[in-house]
Amino acid sequence: MSDIREITVTLTTAFGKAAFREINAIKQDIDSICERDPAARNSLEVVLLYSGLHALIFHRIAHALNKRNIKLPARAISQLAKLLTGIEIHPGATIGKGLFIDHGSGVVIGETAVIGNNCTIYQGVTLGGTGKESGKQRHPIIGDNVMIGAGAKILGGFKVGSNSKIAAGAVVLQDVPENSTAVGIPAHIVKRNGVKVNPCDDLDQVDIPDPVENEISALKARIDALEKKLSSED
Repeated sequence: MSDIREITVTLTTAFGKAAFREINAIKQDIDSICERDPAARNSLEVVLLYSGLHALIFHRIAHALNKRNIKLPARAISQLAKLLTGIEIHPGATIGKGLFIDHGSGVVIGETAVIGNNCTIYQGVTLGGTGKESGKQRHPIIGDNVMIGAGAKILGGFKVGSNSKIAAGAVVLQDVPENSTAVGIPAHIVKRNGVKVNPCDDLDQVDIPDPVENEISALKARIDALEKKLSSED
């Protein structure tokens, strides 16, 4: 009896601590939405109406079950969350505190993805694999304070450094250093540590520079200059 009592106390304590951690994480998720979304008027509105938060709550429950090798219920919860919110997060994904999924429709987060603290993800984002990778890390590792614009695709088991920004519609296929801004298909670094790699404004998801267009413009200007030089020699 004493052994059963000891096991019961141990399990209750473990689950109690896990529940406290998850509740604390959810509270920070709510606070992050209120801080970063100008449309959020109060915490009650966020709790009742924000699908991104609802998806995170489901995920934190599913992730806790997945860690305890309770796989089928964990997947069932993630699929229910997908049905209700339009956001698919695999139970195996590791998500830090303060994640803000804005709108969220079409967001997909893969099994081995890791997301740091205080990140922002917009609708249509995919944190996926390339289909050619295997092993423990098939999906991206996202640092802290990362912003990922609408429709961006980050594919592969590499890292996106903390404090970086991924432009809307970008396709990221390799590492992004910390404090960087990446745009384009495939994504190019246009700003790093506050220094512009190519002329561009700070990322606002509208006035986004196109590295390919910039290169084509530069080549066109070079061709025009050469043609002018040839014409003058004639």
